[in-house]
Parts: sequence; structure tokens; C-alpha cells
Amino acid sequence: MSNEIKLIAFHKPPGFLSQFICDQPKKKLLTHWFSIDSHLMAIGRLDEDSEGLLLLTNNGLLSEYFRQSIVSKVYLAQVDGQIHPQALNQLLEGVSIGLDGEKTVVKAMEVAMMESEPHYPQIIPNRAGKHRPASWISITLNEGKNRQVRKMTAAVGFPTLRLIRVRIGDIFLGDLKPGEYREMDATKYLL
Repeated sequence: MSNEIKLIAFHKPPGFLSQFICDQPKKKLLTHWFSIDSHLMAIGRLDEDSEGLLLLTNNGLLSEYFRQSIVSKVYLAQVDGQIHPQALNQLLEGVSIGLDGEKTVVKAMEVAMMESEPHYPQIIPNRAGKHRPASWISITLNEGKNRQVRKMTAAVGFPTLRLIRVRIGDIFLGDLKPGEYREMDATKYLL
């Protein structure tokens, strides 16, 4: 086995789990792109319906670095309805959501309404515009708990229809298309 430390920026498409092994045989996994023998692990997760930047590594210290709360994560969320400034302020001030079996107050570090739809093509259709107009927000977190953005937007009355993670720390999704990846220089994160 090679001792080379790997760090990979991957654009996870919706409909895939952020894992290599699953006890549900019909689920789509990361093994579609990466060998299970590569000894890679996903750093954090994106739920099955979400898409965007997923980091993979073969190094535990690197994984721990990116999971720290000092490493911010930026998401673009298409929400059901025309979100208003009061809802954005609620996301900044904190909302109570269920995490790990108990109610927790969580806050966005930054949140902003987006002027236009992001340039990432939609792969799986959603119900946007069927009942009321949809809008897009950018939301920055210093953590990324299980379905946190979805729970936060639902708590302020605007359920998430589509979720794309576009940045983790100083690593951007950029122009990676769904299913594409690029190798990164891991050494700068291990100093």
C-alpha cells in the first residue's frame, strides 16, 4: 500500500450515498467512481438527495482537520417559497432543530439571498415552482450535522428542495461536473 496521502475534491451527484459500504443492496455508492481498495474515506457526508463538494482522503488526521468547526462549509439551497429577510435573520440568530435525538439551537455564520440560480445543472427534478415560487440562498455553517441545512430552512418555513455544497474551508467545488473529481495537495493541511 502506498504511503502517499490523498485528498480528493469530488462532485457528488444527488442519488448517491457518501459511503463505500451499505447494507441496502440497491443504494448507489461511492464505489461507482472509487475502488473500495483505495482506502479512501469520505470527510463528512452529504445526504443522498444533496449534491456538491465531498472531500475524500486516506488519512485520519486530514479527515479530522476538515471536520473541525473552524473549517466553514458553504451551501446553496433552493427553498420552497420566496424567502424573506425575517427568515434569513432567524437563520443567523438561531433556530431550534432536532439533532442526534435532541433539540439543539443552531445558527448560520452567514446567509444571503441569491440574485440568480447557480450554474450547476439539475439532475433530479424537484417540485420547485409547482405550488409556489422557489428561491435560492447561500448559507455558511461552521459545522455540518445530519441534514442540518434542510432542518434549518424548514424551521423558518422554507423547506429545502435542492442542496449543493460549494465550499469546504478554502476548497471550492468550482467547475467540477457531477461525478468528476480532482486531486488536491494534502500537505498544506497537515502542517
